[in-house]
Amino acid sequence: MPDMSASVSVAMAHLVPLAEVDENKVTPGVLGFIVFAAMAVAVWALMKSMNRHMGKVDFKEPPGAEDTPAGREAGTAARATGSSEAGPQQG
Repeated sequence: MPDMSASVSVAMAHLVPLAEVDENKVTPGVLGFIVFAAMAVAVWALMKSMNRHMGKVDFKEPPGAEDTPAGREAGTAARATGSSEAGPQQG
């Protein structure tokens, strides 16, 4: 098996310049962190509010309602004429 220490030292020589910090580069700093934290808190509050509002929604459909728009129209027309083919009438 070949000696891997030579290739590791070459790889480390290429990675060391990446670890150095250039003072001329702009970084987000404290202001960037504060903006990011504020956005995270806003998203959390919006999701909490959405969950509260979704809990108030009633998803129950009346019995006999079908998933297709044609079925809904047929059921509405049948209830208007008094036909019993559309199922039980809500009253």
